[in-house]
Amino acid sequence: MKVIAVFSLKGGVGKTSVAVNLAHLLATQAKRRTLLWDLDAQGAASDLLQVEPSKKARKLFAGSGGGDIEAYILPSKWQGLEVLAADESLRKLDVQLVESQRAKLLAKRLAAVAGEYDRVVLDCPPGFGLLADQIFRAADLIVEPMTMSPLSARTNEQLAEHLSRHHKGEPPVIPVFTMVDKRRALHRETLEACPDVHAIPYSSKVEEMAVYCLPLAEIAPDAVETKEFSKLVTAVERKLTRPARPRKA
Repeated sequence: MKVIAVFSLKGGVGKTSVAVNLAHLLATQAKRRTLLWDLDAQGAASDLLQVEPSKKARKLFAGSGGGDIEAYILPSKWQGLEVLAADESLRKLDVQLVESQRAKLLAKRLAAVAGEYDRVVLDCPPGFGLLADQIFRAADLIVEPMTMSPLSARTNEQLAEHLSRHHKGEPPVIPVFTMVDKRRALHRETLEACPDVHAIPYSSKVEEMAVYCLPLAEIAPDAVETKEFSKLVTAVERKLTRPARPRKA
């Protein structure tokens, strides 16, 4: 099982859209048994996949109690894709993690279902904190959505600095530009300067995900945006199946 964290320091960068489409295509295109774990209290990923939590999500982090992760996992409409949904109870999760004093609690919960899934996609709330550090310890790869702004580029540097200082530079990061508009000079210049970074176009089709509560490939399977997400899945799979260096102790 490989764990992919969709993480950004900044909100409003299309993180949930990336997480949902990545998980959906991993299940339907790459044929991976996939779990999407919505860790954001807003629960947007859960809504887009039409899944409501059956229990308070925070209870899964309640130390020795509530630790049966399988009791929280629900099926989606798509074969091979299951969901661990979020709710507002996750708003004070960092406080709960302080009280638990268990630095690898999230990783432990995932280990309990390691034989059930090929891929786990974590839709992460923005910002550093105890939850973020638990995510970084558990993840094999970070997919980092970024907009085409200097501020977003700065968050990429901050993430790299944090991983280097606190996690020995691990896990590796795949940056992804979102909401790209090639009519704008700054966007064109940024793409020219970063030709290897995946770029998801800004479009009404992506916005329609929230209207229909469906992944993009179900709304517009032949759209350019869907093809770009498909390329991202290929890049993620290539990264995850490449022989990995052992993590530094």
